[in-house]
Amino acid sequence: MSKVKLPVRKNDEMTLICEDLTHEGNGVCKIDGYPLFVPGILPEEEAVIRVVKTNKRFGFGKLVELLNESPNRVEPPCPVYYKCGGCQTQHMSAELQSKMKQTQIEHLLQKTAQLPDVKVNPVIVMDEPWHYRNKIQMPVGEKNGEIITGFYQPRSHRIIDDMDTCMIQHEIGNEILAEIRILANEFGISAYNERKHQGVLRHIIIRTGYQTDEVMVTFVTNTKDLPHSKKLIERLTEKFPQITSIMHNVNPKQTNVIVGSKMNILYGNKYLYDKIGDLTFGISAASFYQVNPEQTKKLYDIALEYADIDENDTVIDAYCGIGTISLFLAQQAKSVYGIEIVKDAVDDANMNAKLNNLTNAEFHLGAAEELMVDWKANGFSPDVIVVDPPRKGCDRALLDAMMEMDPKKIIYVSCNPATLARDLKVLSEQYDVTKVQPVDLFPQTHHVECVSLLQRETI
Repeated sequence: MSKVKLPVRKNDEMTLICEDLTHEGNGVCKIDGYPLFVPGILPEEEAVIRVVKTNKRFGFGKLVELLNESPNRVEPPCPVYYKCGGCQTQHMSAELQSKMKQTQIEHLLQKTAQLPDVKVNPVIVMDEPWHYRNKIQMPVGEKNGEIITGFYQPRSHRIIDDMDTCMIQHEIGNEILAEIRILANEFGISAYNERKHQGVLRHIIIRTGYQTDEVMVTFVTNTKDLPHSKKLIERLTEKFPQITSIMHNVNPKQTNVIVGSKMNILYGNKYLYDKIGDLTFGISAASFYQVNPEQTKKLYDIALEYADIDENDTVIDAYCGIGTISLFLAQQAKSVYGIEIVKDAVDDANMNAKLNNLTNAEFHLGAAEELMVDWKANGFSPDVIVVDPPRKGCDRALLDAMMEMDPKKIIYVSCNPATLARDLKVLSEQYDVTKVQPVDLFPQTHHVECVSLLQRETI
């Protein structure tokens, strides 16, 4: 079998023009039809590119010298942007970022979902797309005997050691993280070493209530105790009275999973409270909660608009989490039935229903694809099903269960356009995909959220 002859080899340098962007924001340059994916270059820019890796169908390149600039290029405000793996699109104008995300969804609906006629609305963007994240989840390391915190460099577990702040995290979180570094060094608290599986502090997680100004700090350690915890709490809460909760999570496993199973309260409340619209939510340390509150309100308003429910409608929320979407729906529906496979999230959802005096929402522990089959067998048929799955999308069994329940509408909220398109292809066998609305919950990154409306096919 003859070896495929490529038009380029590793370490070759050549002048190329960028033709397109990948869904991750990398530039696409071609030589004799062979694509090279190059971070940092924009369409229509010409640059000297060095080949860093090749395979049979495509390769990867590095931008060596930019020969002309696109009008869509902007100067990234973050001093460590080109080292960091946290953001991917700071060098793009806001207009190009939103167009890239819309185009990605359009291509996936055409190619994967085979829905070429479905219109994708322009992306709903933020007016001020900085310091929007309500959650910092920062790894801890050491350099020259000093504690450091920072995101990992791309495709590595090397912490960026000169990262003092983050442009997309809430300012108060950045300030608290800086103080924790000072205190950890002062008290001699060691950082966890992945290679040796030794040391104490693995991650620091800081959550902020944007509407309440409350802050929750979680220390994730390799050890069952957090050294100097009393002094640490005293100093932190004295400087930052916004801190209403300090948690200690124990994770002694050799794993990439950040949070372990054991969570202890060191100070204050079990919950961080925040508001979305008129609703108040209690968020426990390990719970999922959208990271961009301003855009989340827009996302949920669209889901509610697409559902178009009233006091006669029953709704299933198939991945209800702590009840955020469910309770938005319960403000207008006759009844809402949330399903969640994580017990702590179900407990939080029930607590949040009581917190908001909503008696028409109930939450059930279990797998949605199993519970819905049982409910259907017992004669229950909802008017609307809402699904907001993790990045992996829905299992085929869940898609089948939803279609078997035969609701008038399905509202699919997605954080991954690729799995959304895959699942819409299945659902479109019985439902018409009538609206697709992207919402940018993650400015400066290649990620995008999306709400899709599916309506039962009319014969």
